[in-house]
Amino acid sequence: MGVTTVVIAGAGGRGRLTYAPYSKKFPEQMKLVAAADRIPARLEEMRREYGLAEEHCFSTVEEMFAQPRLADMAFICTQDAEHVRHACLALEKGYDLLLEKPVSADGGECRRLLQKAEELGRNVTVCHVLRYAPFYQKLKELLEEGTLGRVISIQASENVGYWHQAHSFVRGNWRRSGDTSPMILAKCCHDMDLLVWLTGSRCRRLSSVGSLSWFREENAPEGAPNHCMEGCPVKAECPFDAEKIYVTDPVTGYDTNGAGWLQKAVMEQPTREGLLDTLHTSPYGRCVFRCDNDVVDHQSVTMEMENGVTVSFHMCGLNRDNHRTIHVMGTRGDITGNLEEETLVLHRFGGEAETFHMDVKETISGHGGGDYRMLHDMFLARSRGSGTLTSLRQSLESHYMALAAEQSRLAGGRLVEMEAFIGEL
Repeated sequence: MGVTTVVIAGAGGRGRLTYAPYSKKFPEQMKLVAAADRIPARLEEMRREYGLAEEHCFSTVEEMFAQPRLADMAFICTQDAEHVRHACLALEKGYDLLLEKPVSADGGECRRLLQKAEELGRNVTVCHVLRYAPFYQKLKELLEEGTLGRVISIQASENVGYWHQAHSFVRGNWRRSGDTSPMILAKCCHDMDLLVWLTGSRCRRLSSVGSLSWFREENAPEGAPNHCMEGCPVKAECPFDAEKIYVTDPVTGYDTNGAGWLQKAVMEQPTREGLLDTLHTSPYGRCVFRCDNDVVDHQSVTMEMENGVTVSFHMCGLNRDNHRTIHVMGTRGDITGNLEEETLVLHRFGGEAETFHMDVKETISGHGGGDYRMLHDMFLARSRGSGTLTSLRQSLESHYMALAAEQSRLAGGRLVEMEAFIGEL
């Protein structure tokens, strides 16, 4: 496997904190040569950390892709609504792509990007990283071995931590579906993709219900101000208090070296004093009941796959922990699993339970170890001239399902036939 040169478009959480470090850990596979971001502090950090030439640090993605091709691949890590436009610029310059999900909230736009990529003969890998996580790899292996006999039904849940819901989908960048994507696409296209992969089948029809129930102004405590730092009378007992989530919470806070990516969303170089000061004015300091959010905080989707497998999927943003669970039922047994615990339990009918534990040691690789395994697979496929596990064509199935689910939800749970839905995009 030779070294692949890479440019990164968008130096946010995924581009700067997840993908760029791979070049340090595996320099024989990846070399970062250029980056673009509208925030000068991020760009300076990229230049300093990776030794980028001044002339290869761009304040806009458009400026970077206006240059002659600088590398083998472009990583598109900008905001959802910009993905396709930036991807097209890169494709036209001759780059192969790593494309962050979701591709687009516009199904027609998704199809047009696929057409362009195939016309130009470029490879596009979508960041559906959970296919690469050892937990799901083992589950797929067990299913393909016929351990359960014929798979009949699946129950899957994405349990979004209350703090993650508050950060990303109430206060943060993905709070409004019109500006980014509906939550069932932005957060759960991973899950839709997994269900297609695990069942080995496209979806035939689906229906969906859900709503924004809790994070609404009418649920605000009496006297709650617009910002948590403005003397909120229920600050001490409110789990969504911004100071708790970003500074003092033992799991997510700065004081205990919690989820560092949260603090970096509030300020580029977080300090305790800086966070406390910034939360007075930052969008991340707003009361969760007084934001301009409109994405759901819970949603359920019922699916029938083309091979007859039925699927029930549920997402809710009111959980202590951030984790996924799954229950696969077949004619010879069933499997239950928890991604956070990295454990699968196989129950053969009439037999004893067998437990499989995936011990993922790559602590710097998120999504159950899937992030770095995806990159390794992509670079290996490139050196072999083959495709990846999450090609654009494969990944778009999940997008069509998520968009159809949102259409169903907005129509009060109306059944959507997938063939007709895709044909109308």
